[in-house]
Amino acid sequence: MALSETQMKRVILVNTRDETEFYDSIMLYREQLYSIAYSYLRSRNDALEAMQEMTCRAWTKRRTLKEPKAFKSWLIRILIYVCIDEQRRRKRVLPLVSENLEGLVMKPDSSRMEMLWALDQVKPKYRHVLLLKYYHDLTLSDIAAVLKKPEGTVKTWQHKGLNQLRGIMKNREEWNHE
Repeated sequence: MALSETQMKRVILVNTRDETEFYDSIMLYREQLYSIAYSYLRSRNDALEAMQEMTCRAWTKRRTLKEPKAFKSWLIRILIYVCIDEQRRRKRVLPLVSENLEGLVMKPDSSRMEMLWALDQVKPKYRHVLLLKYYHDLTLSDIAAVLKKPEGTVKTWQHKGLNQLRGIMKNREEWNHE
């Protein structure tokens, strides 16, 4: 079945309008999304690539979003999954020599590095809550929506995550004093 020229123009116009609205909706949250991706991947380029992948996945799955009010939470959830996928991929790949040297040259703040190291030691489900709460200022109800968990579960994970983090930091202090 061939479409007439007028029908083709309508189809193209509708798709273009949908793409523009979708893109504009994502752009509203771009800074927060970038911040979340950066906190997981700790690299500007990887964070930007994760955002691009998130946008692509969200566009292809846009029809699965049932509640338009949950758009932001839906995007964050997709972004977290993209970041987790990238972290898994990194574990399978050995870093290049130049990547190791880059970290030595930049010399970031040691207390920040210690906190990031400690956060990496916390169980992933607790780490997600801590990152979203303390690094991205999301409320517990927002985090619950992002993770699709009851708010009580998120509170418990926050509490357990903070306890794990305290234990890790305490052990780290003992190592530093020996």
